[in-house]
Amino acid sequence: MCMDCIFCKIANGESPAETVAEDADVKVIKDIHPKAPVHLLVIPKRHIESVAHLEADSGDVIAKLIYAAKHIATEQGLRGYKLVFNVGREGGQMIDHLHLHLLGGWERPEDRKKGFSI
Repeated sequence: MCMDCIFCKIANGESPAETVAEDADVKVIKDIHPKAPVHLLVIPKRHIESVAHLEADSGDVIAKLIYAAKHIATEQGLRGYKLVFNVGREGGQMIDHLHLHLLGGWERPEDRKKGFSI
């Protein structure tokens, strides 16, 4: 764990976050600055700075993140959704801890009335 990493602190229950799901390896939280009607962050509990810092044996981490996102999307009733990894500052990554954005919910009738679109 990186001592100053907010996602490590959230994963360990040391900082508050609205948790949607959790298991031994992954935590899913609501994004505090949502860019979609449903915007969740899927974070590994193990500290990895970004996709750029993955090693050849990191496939299990990526698989767990993607599977967790798929599972939560199903639970949320999302028929379609986006999965996004931002990598580095130039790629839009603001927190130096690997995380997967799950975005969706644009097809809900109530969201169309509010003007949400892709």
